[in-house]
Amino acid sequence: MAETTNLIQMSEAQQLGQRSARRLRRRRALASADRKGIVARTIIAVIVCIIVMFPLYWMLVVAFSPRGEVFEPGVTLWPSTFTLENFEAVFRRYPVVEWFGNSLVIGTFITAFTVVVNLLAGYAFARLPFRGRNTIFMLALATMMIPVQAIMVAQFKLVAGLGIYGTYWGVILPGAAAAFGIFLARQFFLSIPDELVEAARIDGAGQLRIFLQVVLPLCKPLIAVLTLLTLMGSWNDFAWPLIALKDPDLFTLPIGLLYLKGQTTPDYNAIMALALISVIPMVLLFLFFQRYFVQGFARSGIR
Repeated sequence: MAETTNLIQMSEAQQLGQRSARRLRRRRALASADRKGIVARTIIAVIVCIIVMFPLYWMLVVAFSPRGEVFEPGVTLWPSTFTLENFEAVFRRYPVVEWFGNSLVIGTFITAFTVVVNLLAGYAFARLPFRGRNTIFMLALATMMIPVQAIMVAQFKLVAGLGIYGTYWGVILPGAAAAFGIFLARQFFLSIPDELVEAARIDGAGQLRIFLQVVLPLCKPLIAVLTLLTLMGSWNDFAWPLIALKDPDLFTLPIGLLYLKGQTTPDYNAIMALALISVIPMVLLFLFFQRYFVQGFARSGIR
């Protein structure tokens, strides 16, 4: 009887050992597959990063290369001599500082107005019950399907009728709201727990106080996303400032780039130098707001 019991125990121990060995092999196989997946994703990410960053790198190479070297036979991925003469030529021949200042003023005002309007409108669509709320929201989203070029004539007539054609305000006011920003703000406000708003309402807070003291402090990621998207859009906008501005002293950097490109003998090294001056602020801004940018999109439900 004792021998039978020992045999049974030994059999059970062997079975447990075999099951443990199978589990260990499965875990090792899964770990190996995970490592291979990480390596594959890393390689793909590096390749995509190289493809995306190469135009910026080429801009740097041409901007710091001696004038005319870009037309020499062969392709070089590194300047034969680093030089600042292209930047010196751009600042000496053209009002780059004025163009940069104009872009900064227009971009700052458009961003400030757009962020305020989008936050207020998004909060209203998300938290304030009123008749026709969903219909108005859908109509606002429908405007995203209308090409900008289709409404430029109407915008021009409106700006001319208001007497602000040829001024900063002629560029700023038409861009003071964005349907996508309203949608993004609404989605973000919907993700805020109702308990916070209800607790503030029970304490006697009104809608304005709830928005300013309860909801707005939670909106840093959203504000970062709206600020970055709006400032990048206004900074790189070319068509509308070209139409709405008539004084060369008010031109922005994109218009200045077109001016350089339209010369009889375009200096591509100088063009790349000016393009680099235009790109650097947006790159630094994105690097600074990157964490909030990702959080804002994640909490808004945009994938």
